[in-house]
Amino acid sequence: MTVIEFQNYIFDVAFDSPICEIPIVRQIGSSTINMRVPLKMGSFIDIFYNRQTDRFAFALIDKDRRIYGADNTGGWHVHPFEDPAQHLPIERPMTFSDFVSEIERHYHY
Repeated sequence: MTVIEFQNYIFDVAFDSPICEIPIVRQIGSSTINMRVPLKMGSFIDIFYNRQTDRFAFALIDKDRRIYGADNTGGWHVHPFEDPAQHLPIERPMTFSDFVSEIERHYHY
């Protein structure tokens, strides 16, 4: 997936979600992108993608700290709501759509 394809995917998911505001591209290069998606409840999602290393990272941030996350550094894992310092392995890659859906379920949207 190219960086632009990934960016467009993030916008598509955000526009379809009842909790997401308009995504912001914070930094973009030929092989990396960093984005932020503000959420209606006041928190935001930070997103990182590196095409060369195939690295993905999603983090829900509230009051300057991660409260939920998922990334594939060292294999796909989540940082659960109950204890975001933990690394719990997951069996399949987590897409941004999956990540947003988990947040929506957590907040009962």
